[in-house]
Amino acid sequence: MSSNSNSSAGGIGFGGALTLLFIGLKLGHVIDWSWWWVLSPLWIGLVLALVMFAIVAVVALAAAVSRK
Repeated sequence: MSSNSNSSAGGIGFGGALTLLFIGLKLGHVIDWSWWWVLSPLWIGLVLALVMFAIVAVVALAAAVSRK
């Protein structure tokens, strides 16, 4: 079996690594943050995507209304 060096390995990414780091620091009593902030790297990306989607939707709606 040979491995293909051109294929991407995937991985957990920066947000996943940051989440694991924050969880470790929280469980090790190094930081005294709320669990909302410890898990924030997971949901901040979703919130940013929703905000960008809302902006695109508003611009598309404004363009459609201005054409009428």
